[in-house]
Amino acid sequence: MRPVHEPHKNRIHLGIVGFGKIARDQHVPAIESNPTFELAGIASPQGGLTGVTSRESLAALLDAVPALQAVALCTPPQSRYEIALLALSHGLHVMLEKPPCTTLGEAHALVDIARRQNVALFASWHSRFAPAVEPARAWAASHPLQAVRIRWKENVRVWHPGQTWIWQAGGLGVFDPGINALSMLTRILNEPVALRNALLEIPSNCETPIAAHLQLQSARGVTIDVDLDFLHVGPQQWDIELHSDTGSCLLSMGGSRMLENGKQVDLPPPDEYPALYARFAHLVGERAIDSDLAPLSLVADAFLRGQRVEVEPFVE
Repeated sequence: MRPVHEPHKNRIHLGIVGFGKIARDQHVPAIESNPTFELAGIASPQGGLTGVTSRESLAALLDAVPALQAVALCTPPQSRYEIALLALSHGLHVMLEKPPCTTLGEAHALVDIARRQNVALFASWHSRFAPAVEPARAWAASHPLQAVRIRWKENVRVWHPGQTWIWQAGGLGVFDPGINALSMLTRILNEPVALRNALLEIPSNCETPIAAHLQLQSARGVTIDVDLDFLHVGPQQWDIELHSDTGSCLLSMGGSRMLENGKQVDLPPPDEYPALYARFAHLVGERAIDSDLAPLSLVADAFLRGQRVEVEPFVE
């Protein structure tokens, strides 16, 4: 059981808004391992942790913990913009779980408000901190790429059981996991990527796709094929394949493993969320903004341009 204690005076008093599985399993341990932050409060209708002040909303938490200095927003994306506005209006530094918002307009507005408030804003993409991403970025820079293939296939019933928000407008559907791949892609290539075509498979009882197939192209002409599936049965597949005329590079298991020309590359253990909080600590110290919206832009373009095909209803 956690002891009840007052937040450490020399640390940044941080609150978590939205306390689901990711917040419990990833954010809390990352915060506790970072000497810059102290978990000072939790805002969630689902409750919080013993020994940490908890309220049902951020507004109530601000009244209960007036010393709050920063927040990590882990709510479903549909409510994130309004909560971020409240936090920024109180001069709090803000970390946004992915995706940062449901629209590009919301995301751009938050950047403008954070700049005027002179506070840090971090539109985080945790998959960019997977151990294979930076080695793959270096590999891509030294090998003229010809093609990229992305296969991101998982079972929504395993990873998001009962989460109806994911099928509602703004919930992204299969792009909720798929945007992780796009965040890695746009980091690895380090050049603009444009959508050329998209096919979205949308269950008749849902507002977001359960599968998607994208054709992208980089500014230098690299063709990129993306296959996203939210009903995959069997071993989950989170792969990015980079191909050049001199070899290949495979990122598997969401970037935790890497093969160069079929040979495994030694990588450090995954530490995505501790790395996120190290980055957030730096941004808070500089009162800086890190808000790369390239992954969200690709998803928005897919919804804007993609051909929609109705498929059978989704049953939990």
